[in-house]
Amino acid sequence: MNRIKAMSAALLLAIAGSAAAQEPAACRNVRFVDVGWTDIAATTGLASVVLEALGYRPVTTIASVPIAFSGLKSKQIDVFLGYWNPSMTPLIEPFLKAGQVKVLAEPNLTGAKYTLAVPDYVAAAGLRDFKDIARFKAQLDGKIYGIEAGNDGNRLIDGMIRARQYGLGGFRLVESSEAGMLAELERAVRQKKWMVFLAWEPHPMNVRHKLRYLSGGDAVFGPHFGAAKVFTAVPPDYEARCPNVGRLLRNLRFSTDMENRVMGPIMDKIRPETAARDYLKKNPAALAGWLAGVNTFDGRPGLSVVGEALAR
Repeated sequence: MNRIKAMSAALLLAIAGSAAAQEPAACRNVRFVDVGWTDIAATTGLASVVLEALGYRPVTTIASVPIAFSGLKSKQIDVFLGYWNPSMTPLIEPFLKAGQVKVLAEPNLTGAKYTLAVPDYVAAAGLRDFKDIARFKAQLDGKIYGIEAGNDGNRLIDGMIRARQYGLGGFRLVESSEAGMLAELERAVRQKKWMVFLAWEPHPMNVRHKLRYLSGGDAVFGPHFGAAKVFTAVPPDYEARCPNVGRLLRNLRFSTDMENRVMGPIMDKIRPETAARDYLKKNPAALAGWLAGVNTFDGRPGLSVVGEALAR
C-alpha cells in the first residue's frame, strides 16, 4: 500500500512538474515584426522555424521602424529582432526612457555595419569619403538613395542634407524600400552609372556587388563604417509572461555569414521560413546553444524535438 502511495505521489509530482514547465496558453502565438529588411526577415525566419517546431504559432507583421517600437509599447507585437544600435537608438530612446520597451542585454548579432556606400568603379574614380560626395553632385544627379520612409538611415541622410553637412545642401534623399534601392543599384551597376546609397552588412549585396563603404561618416553613422550591434526588443513584461520564449530569445546568436547565407535565397523570392529551414537542416550546430534550457510549448525538452522536426 505504501509503495502504491509512493508511486502515486511521484506520478502527481511528475504531472505537476510537467504542467509547471508548460508555457501559458497566451504565449503560444508569438508575434514578430519585420521592418522590411532582408536581414530581419532572415533572423525572424530562423526564430520562427524553431518556435514552430517547439509547438508555437509564430506570425510576422511588416511595419516601419517607428511602428515596430509603437507595437511593442502597445503589446500588439511581442518580438523585434532588428534593433540596430546605434543607428536606431534615437528612435527607440523615448520608449526606453518611458519603460515601454525592453532591450535584451546581449546582442543577437555583432560585426554588422551600416553607412553609405558606392559601387567600386565610383570609388576608383575618386568618391571614397563622405567629403567627396558633394564634388560629384553632377555624376550622382544630386541624389542619395535610402530605403523605406521612416527608416533611421533615411533620417540620418535627411539630417545631413538639411544641415548642409559635408556640403550636401541641394542633394535629395530618394526614399523607396530596400527592394527599390537594390533594384536601382542593379541598374546602376549594369550601366556603370554613379550612385551613392545606404548599405549594410550582413546582406547579400556585399557578395553580389563590389562595393566600397565610404569613410568619414563617423559623426553621423558612427565609427568603423557605422559598426553596429543588433539587439532583440520586447515589451517590458514579455519575459515574465512567456519565460520559455524569453529564454530562447536570450539564447539567439546569429553571425554575418549565417545571415548572408539565409538572406541570399530570400532575395531570390524564397520564403524566409523555407530559407531558414534549409539552412538549419544543413547547419544544425547552432541549435544546441539556442535551445539550451528551452522546452516545447507543452513542456518537453526542446532540442531533440526541433532536431526531429528539421530531419523530416
